Amino acid sequence: MANPWKKHKLKDTALCRLGILFAVTVSIVLMLVSVPRTTRTFTDRDLDDLDEDLVYKLNASLLRVARCNRMSFRLHRKNLFPPRNLDLYPDLAKDRVVIVLYVHNRAQYFRVTVESLSKVKGISETLLIVSHDGYFEEMNKIVESIKFCQVKQIFSPYSPHIFRDSFPGVTPSDCKNKGDEARKHCEGNPDQYGNHRSPKIVSLKHHWWWMMNTVWDGLEETKGHEGHILFIEEDHFLFPNAYRNIQTLTRLKPTKCPDCFAANLAPSDVKSRGEGLDSLVAERMGNIGYSFNRSVWENIHQKARDFCFFDDYNWDITMWATVFPSFGSPVYTLRGPRTSAVHFGKCGLHQGRGEEGDCIDNGVVNIEVKETDKVVNIKEGWGVQVFKHQPGYKAGFKGWGGWGDERDRRLCLDFTTMYRSRSSGASP
Repeated sequence: MANPWKKHKLKDTALCRLGILFAVTVSIVLMLVSVPRTTRTFTDRDLDDLDEDLVYKLNASLLRVARCNRMSFRLHRKNLFPPRNLDLYPDLAKDRVVIVLYVHNRAQYFRVTVESLSKVKGISETLLIVSHDGYFEEMNKIVESIKFCQVKQIFSPYSPHIFRDSFPGVTPSDCKNKGDEARKHCEGNPDQYGNHRSPKIVSLKHHWWWMMNTVWDGLEETKGHEGHILFIEEDHFLFPNAYRNIQTLTRLKPTKCPDCFAANLAPSDVKSRGEGLDSLVAERMGNIGYSFNRSVWENIHQKARDFCFFDDYNWDITMWATVFPSFGSPVYTLRGPRTSAVHFGKCGLHQGRGEEGDCIDNGVVNIEVKETDKVVNIKEGWGVQVFKHQPGYKAGFKGWGGWGDERDRRLCLDFTTMYRSRSSGASP
């Protein structure tokens, strides 16, 4: 297949140069340094008043798809900013579990999640990373209001929401309906069901994979972190004991469940609040409040091609149906018998806004927090009960589609090699 990024190369040259000039100007002002006098693509000569290491990192992280997008360049620069609140919390605990909160634009949900985090015991000891799918000012203001811990923002520079007329957004030449590729000279491959890509849908998987590669391999604050990282979403409510419980689980995992890949704050069944047993539980990995360490990330990263070429727009279903089964052994996670995190969202990630605002139970979230949810409720003397043969997506499931376009698959592979050389696991 012809390279889609070369198709309009001559046509877009002038626009690219103009976009680059604007991006450099805005970015340098934000960093409080003088504006360069040249318009060549980001070189040491053009940015001679910036740190050479900063320029190197910027150039290394840029992918072909975003070279001509001014907003994408600005977000790249924002991702290099240090965490907020360093003056309030200058030191982090050595045994910290870093928390990553990935969000889109459901501000009303996000406020509930942030409010719950503010009451989590031990939160001030760690770093909170908020990963944005694009840029939304209302979401940004919520992060600016956080004062209870160090918080670093990262923004996906390749979100369709900042590419209005080009891939990974919608392009004028995109195929739109079933069969268009046979009747028209349009771009795009249909999925296994004959449907063409929807940028709002594919951004779910793109954001998650970009975020994972960035957090583990690209950020100065975490690329050397060997401990666990906890991942939550903008519609997850954390109980006050969540952080201390995940610390306890990660500490017990090597002895209680050495074959477990992860630790979870909630059951894999999102409707369950736990069994209330006097026992730890090992079960299939859930998608609410999951955490793992660098060695597990390396296992996942080696399966990049499996992840990027599976025809399903959901990152979690992709993991359950193709990545985890390829490990060769059951992928268990360790958790307590009572949940410490709850999913409260009533709308899909990209269906959360409309004329009447966010979909969220008339603006009210009533989640009962009992006394046992305020303190560590996991005991080190407990044994482990293993839940085998659970229902859910498994190897052999073909996927729900939405991920058949070759451009999405190649962009996904580009994320895999943003911060490291191309490996056999990511080769096309």
